[in-house]
Formats: sequence, C-alpha cells, structure tokens
Amino acid sequence: MSGWLAELDIEYTRHQDRTVAHFSHQGPLRLLKSLYPEGDAICHNVLVHPPSGLVGGDTLNIQIHVDAQAHALLTTPGASRFYRSERGLATQRVQARLGDGARLEWLPLETLAYNGCDGLNQVLFELAPSAELLAWDITALGLPHANLPFDTGQLQQHMEIPGVWLERGLLRATDERLMNGSLGLRGMRCMATLVWACGETIQRDRKEQALGIAQDALTHLPADVYAGVTAPHGQVMVVRVIAPVVEPAQLVLRAVWSAWRQALWKVGGTFPRIWAM
Repeated sequence: MSGWLAELDIEYTRHQDRTVAHFSHQGPLRLLKSLYPEGDAICHNVLVHPPSGLVGGDTLNIQIHVDAQAHALLTTPGASRFYRSERGLATQRVQARLGDGARLEWLPLETLAYNGCDGLNQVLFELAPSAELLAWDITALGLPHANLPFDTGQLQQHMEIPGVWLERGLLRATDERLMNGSLGLRGMRCMATLVWACGETIQRDRKEQALGIAQDALTHLPADVYAGVTAPHGQVMVVRVIAPVVEPAQLVLRAVWSAWRQALWKVGGTFPRIWAM
C-alpha cells in the first residue's frame, strides 16, 4: 500500500507595488487566501495540509518561486507531524527559488517527531545575488507535555543553500550521545534554527548590526534554554536554540526574527495573524 502524494507549486510576482500569489496543487495541500496586514508589498500566506501529519510512504513536495522584487511570508496553522511509521520513510521537501531583489520569510510552526517515526524534512533555498531570506526550523522530539517520549524512530533534517551552507543531521532516538550528551542535545527535546541569508556577501556593517541584535535578544534566557548566533559563511547568519519544549525556543526565534526584519529590511515586526489564534 503506497502513501499519499501531495504537491503545491507557488509563484509570487510583483505587480506595481503589490506582491501576488498564484498556486496550483495536487492532493491534500493548499494555500489559504493571501493577506496584507503590512500593506500590498508583503504577501502573507498560510500553507495547510489537511491530514496534519505524515506516515510512512507519504510525500509532500512544495515548490516556491519568488520573482524579482516580490516579498512573501509563509507560515502554517499548526505543527507538522511525523507520526509513527510502519511502512517506510515519510518525506517533506521544500524547494524555494528567489529572484533578483526578492525576499522570502519561511516561518512554519514546529515539526513534531512522534515516537517510532521515520521522517525526512528537507528544505532547499536558491537565492539570486540581490535576494534575501529569513527562514527557520523548529523541531520537537516526542511529546513531553503528554509524557510521550521519543524512544524509538528517527528524523533526518536537511537545510541547504547550494554552494553556500548545508546543515544535515540524523536524529535517532537510540543515539544516547546525541540525545543526552553534553555535546549533543543535553536531554533537551526541542532544537531550533533561524537563518538570515543573502545571495551575495553581507556587508560588514549589516553583519555587525545583525550580530548585535541577536546577541541582545539572547542575553536573558531561561535557565534551561541554550542559544547562540554564528556566521558560518559570508552570506549567512544563524541563530541556534535548544530547549526542553517548543514554546521557549519559539519565543527566542520570534524575537530575533522580528528585530532582524525591522532593522535589516526596514519593515514592521508584524506577526502573522494566525500565530495569535
């Protein structure tokens, strides 16, 4: 028995001063009505997968094209879930291409890896020289609040800007050194990454500004949350967080994301409306 295949292809174009979304889909994957809480230049969309989760054999393919000078913000209404798998790999692939002067904010809510899952979560971004990206990944292992630990199964993670930055890992529940070691997750069950990337080398003053903003946001963290900011490449800056559960990690990323977009892009710190629901 094969799993479900769902595909979504989104194209953002700039018409005069307005960013407009066009999309086509196959299977249970949709884009909700475009919203403009910040004005016509920035198009907010919510991506919906009605089954709300993946099991073995399921595949989600999402293609995003942000044309020249367009600005898109994409989020989700809830967590993405990799459920217990008894028939092979469950896969979510996202591939985004950004044209000249384009901006993309890829801000899905958390990914939940259920006990016994076998999942692949892959995101790839291609940036034209003058394009810029703000993107995050928030991954939680098991359901600590429900006393459902992540004891078996695995999740593969892959985030990439080809030729610039690659982050790939295998989170295997039985890997004691990774899950609980002092150089691994230290017993934490949520890990989060926020990326600011440009299609060309970031100017020194902007890099120093972004670094200072992130460091300020990370100054006062709860005792059980660990975070840091690095610049692994001249075109990329990365904030990393580990925490016991999703909520504190998510709050840290939201704070840095909001401050970065205001300072670096000169736009507001407006949260997508669905985050408040």
